[in-house]
Amino acid sequence: MESLEALVAHIQGLSGSPEELAHLHSLLKQADGEPLRAHAAALVPFLAHLSPETHSLGYIYLLDACAASASNLSDFGGGDFLVTIAGFLTACSADQIRLAPDKFLHVCKVLKDQVMQLNMPIRGIAPLRAAVRKIQSSPEQLTPVHADYLLLCLLAKQYKAGLSVLEDDIFEVDQPKDLFLYCYYGSGSNVPLWFTYGFGVLVAHAY
Repeated sequence: MESLEALVAHIQGLSGSPEELAHLHSLLKQADGEPLRAHAAALVPFLAHLSPETHSLGYIYLLDACAASASNLSDFGGGDFLVTIAGFLTACSADQIRLAPDKFLHVCKVLKDQVMQLNMPIRGIAPLRAAVRKIQSSPEQLTPVHADYLLLCLLAKQYKAGLSVLEDDIFEVDQPKDLFLYCYYGSGSNVPLWFTYGFGVLVAHAY
C-alpha cells in the first residue's frame, strides 16, 4: 500500500468527475482491508485534511477502517470520534457514498452501537435520519438504517422523530429482516403517538 499521505493526496485530487471517482475507487479498493486497517490509529488526523462533503468516497473508506479496527472507540478519541462520524453522515455526498454502500452502512451501525453503549441514543437520531436519506435510491426504498433509526427514536422517546420515516410509502425491500425490524420498532414508536392523539380527541369531545 502507498503511504497514507499519498492516499490522502489521491482522495483530495480525484474526488471531482465520475471518471476521477472511478479511478479513486480503484485505488481505495487496493488499499482496503488489512493494509488500511493496520494504520487505523494514524488515520484520524488525516480526516481533518478531507472534506466530508467533497471527499465523501475517500472519507468513508478511512472512517470505516478506523471504526472496524477499534475494539473500543475510545482509542480514537471516544466522543470526538462519534462527532466525526455524525458530522460525516450529515454532510456527505449521497452520490459518492452510494459507491461504497457496505462501508457507509457499517459506519452507521458503529454510530448506533456506540450511542447505545453510552446510553445516549438521542445523539444518533439526527445523523441516522440524514443517513437514511443519503443511502436511499428512492423515498420508497427500505434500508438497514431505517430500523436502527427507529430503535434510537424509541429508546430516546423521540416518537415524533420516528414519523419522519414512518410516513414514507415503502415499496422496495431488499432484505426481509430489514422489513421485520422496521415494523417492530416502528410499531413501538407509533403506539405512544396514537395513544396521545386518541386521548386528546377524547378530552376534546368530553368538553
